[in-house]
Amino acid sequence: MGLFDKIKSGLKKTRDVLTGRMDDLVGSYKELDDDFYEELSDILVMSDIGMETTQLAVDRLREKCTSEKIGDPEKARAALKQILVDIMTAPPMPLESPMALIIVGVNGVGKTTTIGKLASRFKVIGRKVIICAADTFRAAAIEQLDVWGQRAGVPVIKRDRGSDPASVCYDVLDEADKRGSDLVLIDTAGRLHVDEALMAELQNIRSTVHPHEILLVIDAMTGQDAVNVAKSFNEALGIDGVILTKLDGDTRGGAALSVRAVTGKPIKFIGTGEKLDQLETFHPSRMASRILGMGDVLSLIERAEMSLDEKKAAELERKLAKNKFDLNDLLDQFDQIERMGSLRDTIKMLPGIGSKIKDEDIDEGAFNRFRSIIYSMTVEERTKPEIINPSRKRRIAAGCGMQVEDVNRLLSQFKQMQKMVKQFGGKGGPKMSKKMRRMMSQNPEMAQRMMGKNGGSNPFGF
Repeated sequence: MGLFDKIKSGLKKTRDVLTGRMDDLVGSYKELDDDFYEELSDILVMSDIGMETTQLAVDRLREKCTSEKIGDPEKARAALKQILVDIMTAPPMPLESPMALIIVGVNGVGKTTTIGKLASRFKVIGRKVIICAADTFRAAAIEQLDVWGQRAGVPVIKRDRGSDPASVCYDVLDEADKRGSDLVLIDTAGRLHVDEALMAELQNIRSTVHPHEILLVIDAMTGQDAVNVAKSFNEALGIDGVILTKLDGDTRGGAALSVRAVTGKPIKFIGTGEKLDQLETFHPSRMASRILGMGDVLSLIERAEMSLDEKKAAELERKLAKNKFDLNDLLDQFDQIERMGSLRDTIKMLPGIGSKIKDEDIDEGAFNRFRSIIYSMTVEERTKPEIINPSRKRRIAAGCGMQVEDVNRLLSQFKQMQKMVKQFGGKGGPKMSKKMRRMMSQNPEMAQRMMGKNGGSNPFGF
């Protein structure tokens, strides 16, 4: 088994533990006895939370349940969520001006990408940002930083390769003062591992810059290794916060909880993808919900608000009010859903649904096959699918390299979706999303048929 396979296997194990065993635990016990707490400890440890943090959380839960006379396992899970929130909660990042933030981390964790995202994020809220290229030794480091600076629309100040990093930082701070900048993001060199040379270099930069904060970037996929890295950096350098990257896959955030508990330093942001806007403020309550398999609907709403086109949404609502919904509309809706990010991650944010649908039930490549069939249709066929007769089906299938059965399956499922959409038409259009959420929460099997590929009857899993 290769390294990638090992990581994938480990993440699948983490996902299955969180989505299955937590529900089983709550459903299997009628009272909170020693066996309940022991099994809960096992679940948390296997979820990358770590022994020390798990013991802390479980001990606090025992005390709370005893003092408040909580005996119901479901209420205990709610109490545990608040305990996890309390462990992870920290004061917000200061906004005084000017600010100097030093960004540190080992190689390969997404440090340069994160700096680009931070620059974009702070620029959007009105800060005058510049980036300091203090990694003067690694090949292509400055060039990579330049690319992200251009994407964010933020200048990157650099010096010759091989320059002393602390001297570069000193010059850039002077340049920031002249330009009237109020935020300097300092990119520093990383290593494949934590070593004395790296720490000495960073300590020199810290003494020169006197930063407002030192933020450590760590990779969520590395689990407890990320916690060990955070502990080493904190002991040698004194970090002020952590940015957790690669939280876009199956990782559930156990590392976030452990980092906060072991180092005492807060998680400031989380990276959820490679795009410039895929950096989110860390919300302990939402992460606690993810850890306990309870969904994250607030983050889902925020993604939707940033990704969906309000004009198109209004146009679709008008069509729904008239009970009109054709293949062009469906195609457009899937384009907007894709802009929200991975379908797998989006579904997992739905409470009551995400924990019941497995990765193998979700076919990410189905969008392209879905598009291929629709793009093989004429404009009239997309608007009036009912005119598609056997000869048209053969032509459509040939045009997209699929079978007539695939076209039939799509059209059959689309008819079912039209019927469902009509239930939310008329004057009740604005209530559609609430009705849909409630219906899908009550019937996860239907959601799986709609979004997954099991059963052979869904529109996206040919």
